[in-house]
Amino acid sequence: MLLTFPAFLGSLEQGLIYAILALGVFLSFRTLNTPDLTVDGSVVTGAAASAVICSMGGHPLLGLLLAFLCGFMAGAVTALLNTKLKIQPLLAGILVMLGLYSINLRIMGSKPNVALMQSETLYKSAQAVLPENYSALIVGTISLAAIIALFYFFLKTRLGFALRATGDNEEMVRAYAINSEGMKVLGLALSNGFVALAGGMLAQYQSFADVTMGTGMVVIGLASVIIGEAIFGTKSLLRRLVAVSLGAIAYRLIIAQALAIGLPTSDLKLISAIIVVAALAVGTFSESFPFKLSMGKKEG
Repeated sequence: MLLTFPAFLGSLEQGLIYAILALGVFLSFRTLNTPDLTVDGSVVTGAAASAVICSMGGHPLLGLLLAFLCGFMAGAVTALLNTKLKIQPLLAGILVMLGLYSINLRIMGSKPNVALMQSETLYKSAQAVLPENYSALIVGTISLAAIIALFYFFLKTRLGFALRATGDNEEMVRAYAINSEGMKVLGLALSNGFVALAGGMLAQYQSFADVTMGTGMVVIGLASVIIGEAIFGTKSLLRRLVAVSLGAIAYRLIIAQALAIGLPTSDLKLISAIIVVAALAVGTFSESFPFKLSMGKKEG
């Protein structure tokens, strides 16, 4: 059974939001070469902050800004645990993720979820000025395009090059008198800032935030990165950013198709794990695939 058009459209809309999360994961996982498990907590922090602001009558954009700042701080804490206390990156991410669970509950007023059915959100506001059936798609597309452009131009600056170099060869960066620890703090802070921004957008899109909604988000982000790079290639920076975004959309469509053919929702975690394994396998043998598009020479 194939996806119906409403299901396809809904998956595409969600995929655009998850693409922003995937770009955040890309910044830590690929650019800094650091596996960061803070993501499962920071995405909920962003959702909680955004939902609470909207439920209190605040402007939806203010909620998204606060979501980004909360995620930024969470990522900075993870990086500081790693750089200053010399805690391994994986363990630092786990510790911050655990701490964020309690913090997220406090943000949400000790409630497990916050409903936004009666509150103004970015997507509800868009329906008033855009075609109702496609307003969420337009908002998601514009937001994602703006963030891809922001990533591209930032990573092309001197600071962006220093950040990328830190992930490639930290010792070389230190030899050039660049503060590698500062680059790690900045990179992980920005990474989780965009992850939290995606969480804030997701909360406004689905009109609720839940304290458990972050479970498995790091897997979704990694799957998106791996799927995108394996299928669409990595020959230039812009291509990688677009590939990661398309990977997130492809991931959501695969999950939606799995549900459409009758697989129970209880199997979604298993499906996610299989998708990641399959994407890793494709990535391992990606050079042998003739269908990968050629879009220019590799950039620095």
